[in-house]
Amino acid sequence: MTVSYTLEVANAKFGGFSKLLFRWRGSIYKLLYKEFLVFCLLYSFFSVFYRFFLTEKQQLLFENVALYCDQFTNFIPMSFVLGFYVTLAFNRWWGQYTSFPLPDNLMMVVSGNVHGLDERGRLLRRTLMRYANLSSVLILRSISTRVRRRFPTLEQVVDAGFMTPLEHRQLDGLSSDFNKYWMPLTWFTNLASRARQEGRIRDDVALRLLMDELNNYRGKCSLLFHYDWISIPLVYTQVVTLAVYSFFGFCLISRQFLNPEKGYKGHQLDLYVPVFTLLQFFFYAGWLKVSMLAVDDMHQNLPPTEKDKFWVERYFSVPYSTATETLRPTFMGSTYDISFESGQAVSMPFVYKDECGDVDRKMKDVSLVRDRQLKVSPLPTERGEGQFKVAVELIQANDNEQSSC
Repeated sequence: MTVSYTLEVANAKFGGFSKLLFRWRGSIYKLLYKEFLVFCLLYSFFSVFYRFFLTEKQQLLFENVALYCDQFTNFIPMSFVLGFYVTLAFNRWWGQYTSFPLPDNLMMVVSGNVHGLDERGRLLRRTLMRYANLSSVLILRSISTRVRRRFPTLEQVVDAGFMTPLEHRQLDGLSSDFNKYWMPLTWFTNLASRARQEGRIRDDVALRLLMDELNNYRGKCSLLFHYDWISIPLVYTQVVTLAVYSFFGFCLISRQFLNPEKGYKGHQLDLYVPVFTLLQFFFYAGWLKVSMLAVDDMHQNLPPTEKDKFWVERYFSVPYSTATETLRPTFMGSTYDISFESGQAVSMPFVYKDECGDVDRKMKDVSLVRDRQLKVSPLPTERGEGQFKVAVELIQANDNEQSSC
């Protein structure tokens, strides 16, 4: 899960980034704690078994196996394999984000080029954007579990106002072996062509602009579908997973603290807890877990143009299912919830005063300040009704020059 923490690190202050280490939601601790506990339990089991349940001869065999594993575990190219895979997964994750079909650009083109203040003009604009949004809903239902839970069936999509019952029947009536997210976009093009014939779109240039923006929108929907269809090659995932888990499987033996009295190289201390091995597991396994998370028959086949469900409502919210009620988006910007003390949010216009006390100074004096022919010095702050006024004195830059007053 992507969690925004921009506001918490907006200022480079002492301990700013350290606070992020203690967050649970969206953290590496929440993602990895089960595997980490299993590793610690297995390590403790082998340690106790070696120290208390083996005979002296069996301990010698265990120590030889541990030294052998410790000598050859470095042959597994962990950094190379895992670094390549993480780079590939992160680029794929960021590519999916940049391919998300946002309707803003298309909405502005529709608003600026589909004319008419009457009911027909409004109906055309709303229907065109509803078709575009319906296409994105259909593709996101196919690739996102969260959207699928919000719209489990197409009936929920109809209830949400993205599609009319007649459009639902027409969508179901089309026989296709592939995802039909493109069908509302075909309705969009047919309706835009009809709007051009009616004169709602003034010229072919505006229609071309509308079609180009629609093709960009459709291209992003298609790219999301292909990201979901074509995964990272399975052999890459298998190689990386086997490398990481086999490496730490051998570490359960090779990183055991052996009897320091026997003088094995690198085993002069018996600390019981392998701190650096646990950190290595945390980093490498966490790295791996993070990487696994990032027509012919349709020509002019246009359903009747109807008023959408929210036609008479000025403000409305698309309904959520019971499974997604707690997932309503609330992010309004990292600084949206900042509060100010009284007086800090008051506007402070500038009042310019020259050396003669004149307030209505000409704009040419401002350019003189910019050209360094005049200099600015603050005057005592004046408090007005409900706001502050800051007076600025404009005097000659040459202090030796006599005043013209």
